[in-house]
Amino acid sequence: MAKPGRPGAAKGKKGPTKGTGGKNRRSLEGKGPTPKAEDRPYHVAHKRKQAAERLAAKRGGSAQKPQQRSSRPKDDTENVTGRNSVLEALRAKIPATALYIAQRVEMDDRVKEMLAIARNREIPVLEVTRPELDRMAGFDGVHQGVALKVPPYEYAHPQDLLEQVVDTGATPLFVALDGITDPRNLGAIIRSTGAFGGHGVIVPQRRSASVNSAAWKTSAGAAARIPVAIAPNLTTTLKEFKKQGVFVLGLDGDGDVSLPSIELADRPVVIVVGSEGKGLSRLVTETCDQVVSIPISDVTESLNAGIAASVALYQVSTIRGAQA
Repeated sequence: MAKPGRPGAAKGKKGPTKGTGGKNRRSLEGKGPTPKAEDRPYHVAHKRKQAAERLAAKRGGSAQKPQQRSSRPKDDTENVTGRNSVLEALRAKIPATALYIAQRVEMDDRVKEMLAIARNREIPVLEVTRPELDRMAGFDGVHQGVALKVPPYEYAHPQDLLEQVVDTGATPLFVALDGITDPRNLGAIIRSTGAFGGHGVIVPQRRSASVNSAAWKTSAGAAARIPVAIAPNLTTTLKEFKKQGVFVLGLDGDGDVSLPSIELADRPVVIVVGSEGKGLSRLVTETCDQVVSIPISDVTESLNAGIAASVALYQVSTIRGAQA
């Protein structure tokens, strides 16, 4: 026998009755996207917009949105890190804006000289944490507890560089980079150029490493003494050098002249170093007076660009020294 129901209760199954499916459809659709603040009549931004439109109408123009200011100003400065690099930059009187010293840094003669130069030149000295110096040095950078903020590097013009060397009566010796994009290679070549009596480094304007903090660090301060020039077009610059009596020697593993046998070392010379993978470009190779190879054993396929430049510079310096 079925259980009697509660008096007055609705009979049948619970749930919506037939024909009520669209009853709440409008309420579920929502009000659409939220309008912009300037389009809401009750918002202060709307009142500002109306005031700007009225003012523009009086002036006969159209209302324009005010330009937004950047939250952070653009900073084009570079951070030179490492004790040798920082000290050489200070000695060269590069217009630095701040010297950063790590908290509880180990004082040696180099750090003491840095502080003395900074005081004499009224360069602000700031004590910072080592994590802050790590950030300034960048990935895989070594700061040794010091950093120097300097303006962007000022490049020379290749022609001016050549004229300055000729005016001193010295025999020009330059190194040109063809397709080298690693700034550490550039820094190493700058250092070798200074060590073996070179007068400057020439880099192309495009697809080349620049003198940044990594190059400064690798050069161990030589970037403060050895000028770097930018060539708008490397091939054209080399041809101009040739017209003025400078011989172009390209380094390549398949060169037709072995490095110990070069006969142009005592002449005005620019040594062109190509990238480790691609080597010299075709146009640069065609411009060279000689393509020189460095003899190496079969164990090694090729030399790093910085090492190849060092070996060539050493050979030229040795030949010049023997003939002096």
